[in-house]
Amino acid sequence: MGVPRVYCSCEVCMEARTGGRNRRYRSSALLSSSEGELLIDCGPEWRTQMEHYEKRKLGHVLITHAHFDHIAGLPEWADACRWQQQSGHVYAPADVLATLRKMFPWLENQLVYHDCSSGLQWGAWQIQPWKVFHGKNGYSYAYRFDKLADNIKLAKDSRPYRFAYCPDAINLSAEQQAPLFGLDLLVIGTNFYKEEADFETRSVYDMVEALELLAHVQPKLTLFTHMSHGVDITKNYNLPAGVNPAQTGMQLELG
Repeated sequence: MGVPRVYCSCEVCMEARTGGRNRRYRSSALLSSSEGELLIDCGPEWRTQMEHYEKRKLGHVLITHAHFDHIAGLPEWADACRWQQQSGHVYAPADVLATLRKMFPWLENQLVYHDCSSGLQWGAWQIQPWKVFHGKNGYSYAYRFDKLADNIKLAKDSRPYRFAYCPDAINLSAEQQAPLFGLDLLVIGTNFYKEEADFETRSVYDMVEALELLAHVQPKLTLFTHMSHGVDITKNYNLPAGVNPAQTGMQLELG
């Protein structure tokens, strides 16, 4: 729901209302490269996020799953494409695209859908989706990004950059964890530091559980995203080195 929640007067939501560090939009990320820009998920704050970065056009969006907080910006983006007389391009596995067609049957007037079930090459990046358990909500998709080696010979002790984006997952099986090994960066969703709700009612890791996962897959750097008002980033959670909560508008250089 983002932070602050409209109905809530908790300490975190009140701090967020004063323009504090806890103000958070629905989770999204923008991959920028020499080949262009690829937005990962297009939530209800899409327009606000575009204004924040003073961007007027967007050509390409990669979708993890068809839940409101990840796709609600698509109609507004499609309308912007209509006014700009251009087509937008949406990349997602076939089942996600099928759900989008049911929810928003008019979007393909302006948006071109691309089935990336078998993977996608985006400039220097090879992108591979895989299904991950989303608790009571069924499943979503995570994406692994492997930078392709270019014509420049790599140093003996170096290799292409690797990262994964996994905002909505919990209780991953060994098979679902496999793409998380060997990463330079993992972006993973954690709704709370420690969530007290019954496990059967939940759909996203908390930080305590995610830290157990990290100890197993051992990425070099981790960012926690998809955080509810159950996380106060002004507090010290004593996270290990290389593990940090994401903040609105933060930027990283990959490589």
